[in-house]
Amino acid sequence: MAKVLVIGSGAREHAIAQTFLRSPKVEQVIVTPGNAGMTDAGLVCENIAATDIPALVKFAQQNHIALTMVGSEDPLTHGVVDTFRAADLKIFGPTAFAAQLEGSKAFAKKILIENEIPTADSEVANSLPEARAVTANFGLPVVIKLDGLALGKGVTIVKTQADLEALLTTTYANNSKQKLVVEEFLAGVEFSIFSFVGENGIVHAPIAQDHKRLLDRDEGPNTGGMGAYSPVRWIDDAVRQQAIDTLVLPAINGIKAAGATFTGILYTGVMLTAQGPKVIEFNVRLGDPEAQMVLPQLESDFYQMILDLVDGKQPTTQWQTSDVYMGVVLAAPGYPVAPEKGLPVPIIDAPDVHVNYAGVKQNATGALITSGGRVVTVISHAKTAHEVAKKLYDVIDSLHTDLQYRHDIAYQALNKEGE
Repeated sequence: MAKVLVIGSGAREHAIAQTFLRSPKVEQVIVTPGNAGMTDAGLVCENIAATDIPALVKFAQQNHIALTMVGSEDPLTHGVVDTFRAADLKIFGPTAFAAQLEGSKAFAKKILIENEIPTADSEVANSLPEARAVTANFGLPVVIKLDGLALGKGVTIVKTQADLEALLTTTYANNSKQKLVVEEFLAGVEFSIFSFVGENGIVHAPIAQDHKRLLDRDEGPNTGGMGAYSPVRWIDDAVRQQAIDTLVLPAINGIKAAGATFTGILYTGVMLTAQGPKVIEFNVRLGDPEAQMVLPQLESDFYQMILDLVDGKQPTTQWQTSDVYMGVVLAAPGYPVAPEKGLPVPIIDAPDVHVNYAGVKQNATGALITSGGRVVTVISHAKTAHEVAKKLYDVIDSLHTDLQYRHDIAYQALNKEGE
């Protein structure tokens, strides 16, 4: 039986590890560095930083790791896949070159434009005067993106001139050479496609819809994600396939044309506009919290699927179609600006409800306390969005916790079911 290594520390990596553990071919999953909430049988945390690539390679060699999967984006842009491959270790993820699709929004735009992939019009600014001039070309609302990794929080939709000036002034006061990507605002319905890509195979997961804003009714600041659901039944298969054909596959082919093969996970953020699907963004790993809803839907062997992709084969997979999976993120007070640490994490024990842990650690008595922004994702599933929402919120609302959460996750699905 195999040992699997998962690189990362959040709820996404917890979900990845749990999915590997369902395989009869997997003996143990090691998560580096993991977190104190990852106590599943067969799961071990090893305190190696996700970006300490030499230590990760040495650990994989010494512990006879059969397969490594990268959960978080930082090690990918630092070249962990390139280094593992050079050491003849099996790893699933994109190379540092391909990881620029997430690591550099300017690089992603270049791939989009060169391959005529539908997306928002955009321009790049490298200084405050440039940014003021460029944003004037777009009008309001306008989308401002920090170039580089921003942990899901580097995008701002600006609606007023006063807010725009404040954002630009603050940004360039902090870094006078900050590269900004300025985009037109796209109106429509947003959803996410996760594609598991090998050199000779590809698997598209059920689509998901996440909720980035902190507060109900999509108000408040952007976060890494406050909840999600999947599948998105009210977006039909023809639209999903159109997005795959016009957005996903051309991007993969565009990386090949640029001189590198894309392997790993391509996360395509899609806006369904009146003109059809358009790309909002690319990421090169599973989304968090979407992974926590998507991965439990896989009924076939996850380990075999990833191994087949790494080995250049086309996997045979089976996904559930009967239920809606939904997750609500509980975050520390003060998140996303200054999350409070040291608060008690509620114990959640309810039928058909499970938890993936993120920003937690143990206190002196062994109890879990908050150590980061997003603390846990609470997940369940049912035949309809209404049923799963009631099940989850009945549990969460009874916790009497100081942790903050949205009360309207999957509101679009709920509205559609009510029509």
